[in-house]
Amino acid sequence: RALRLVGGRSRCEGRVELEQEGTWGTVCDDGWDIPDAHVVCRQLQCGHAVRAHGSAAFGRGHGPILRDEVGCEGHERHLWECPAAPEHDCSHKEDAGVVCSEHQEWRLSGGRDGCAGRVEVFFRGTWSTVCNSTWYELEATVLCRTLGCGNALQRPSFGHTLPGKMVYLCGSLQPSLAQCRWAFNKSAPCYQSWAAGVICNGTGS
Repeated sequence: RALRLVGGRSRCEGRVELEQEGTWGTVCDDGWDIPDAHVVCRQLQCGHAVRAHGSAAFGRGHGPILRDEVGCEGHERHLWECPAAPEHDCSHKEDAGVVCSEHQEWRLSGGRDGCAGRVEVFFRGTWSTVCNSTWYELEATVLCRTLGCGNALQRPSFGHTLPGKMVYLCGSLQPSLAQCRWAFNKSAPCYQSWAAGVICNGTGS
């Protein structure tokens, strides 16, 4: 038996899919809540759950619906150890999803559109700023491309006004900042830093 998240922006976010006897299927959102999502996140080594989604938030899956009325207490090691209804009355528009704490997503705020502004990262359930101590052209370009905004033109600086601080260091052009080296809430690399910003050469929604 295997477990995966599909349709999210990282391996730690998405629609919950289980493999049973060689076939991948989905989980119905009836009774789907944070303790159920916790078990999924921990099993995938993605930390803990910060959101439990229903109503096919990450798109409708295919194949059989393998679990309904899942009732985890939150301490189980595998999703299939949790009680569940043997029959279901669900369709794929009720597919369950999760966002785990180790998922990272990014946005640019305060600019003229979604391709310019202060860099903010959602991680472990909260939005944080990024320290500019290692915010070079490479890191900025990785982010611009991740957001579909082209390449980095400028890297303005802002004040830190959010609770957490993230620092990234990319050795090469990675598919996303999560694949670079990163540290969260470590004071040394962020000492006397500003909050990183970027103006990309593309335009966003």
